[in-house]
Amino acid sequence: MKKVKTNKDDKLRPGYDLKNLKVRKLGPGRKSFGDVVRLEPDVAEAFPDAESVNEALRLLIRSSKDKRPNLRRAT
Repeated sequence: MKKVKTNKDDKLRPGYDLKNLKVRKLGPGRKSFGDVVRLEPDVAEAFPDAESVNEALRLLIRSSKDKRPNLRRAT
């Protein structure tokens, strides 16, 4: 089988280095490359989307702060 020669007439600037280009591992819809938290299937089933997970966690954080004893008053 013969190799077909291609015309490499690309119009990229010579200064562009694409050798270290990385493909997003979690799909093209990723907004950032920050931390990713994976939910167990039974937990994920309880939430329709990421916004509802964040809302539930914020509620949990607020309620835990309300129930914490205020150490500044005790001293």
